[in-house]
Amino acid sequence: MDAQLVAFTSVAAGMVAMPGADFTVVVRNALVSRRAGVACAVGVAGGLLVHTALAVAGVAAVLAAVPALFRALQLIGAGYVLVLAYRALRSAARPRTAAAGEPAAQGGGLREGFLTNALNPKASITFLSVLPQFVPDGSPAMPRTLLLASIVVALALLWFPVVALLVDRLGRWLRRPRTARAVEAVTGTALGALGLVLLLEPLMA
Repeated sequence: MDAQLVAFTSVAAGMVAMPGADFTVVVRNALVSRRAGVACAVGVAGGLLVHTALAVAGVAAVLAAVPALFRALQLIGAGYVLVLAYRALRSAARPRTAAAGEPAAQGGGLREGFLTNALNPKASITFLSVLPQFVPDGSPAMPRTLLLASIVVALALLWFPVVALLVDRLGRWLRRPRTARAVEAVTGTALGALGLVLLLEPLMA
């Protein structure tokens, strides 16, 4: 058994399952419908695929070496997360009807999931710093890093759809108008806090 591979899978599972913007947007979309939630989950996995591909290609090293480019991408990502926070808080502030929100959310769930993840440049840096630690000495780097990247994407494709399906399973309770508005308020606040952190970090650097 490849002990390093087992260890990496454990680390990657923790990274993927850690609550954050990805988790929040999946929950928000799953509250609209199972289809929207699963689409958002697939979008998140697609964003992770971009980051792992960048890390494997070494492009993430360029982001690390050019602070201005990294900060610009951080600001773009922060802006997008703040837009999502605004949408959630606006939805929480007005009466919610499934019929009114469902078509737009289903159409945009995939895009929201992908952009929320893909516009976070820290993910590329994280993968760039983590992946090499699990490449055995003397082993070809490219095949190994591709395998590790595939594990990350596979874990995301397992975890986030499960989150969406669990939220949908609890949908009868979570979609009650008062509960739904409370959840929107919580997710909007969480996204707003994450967006502000992403926004202030490069400005204060």
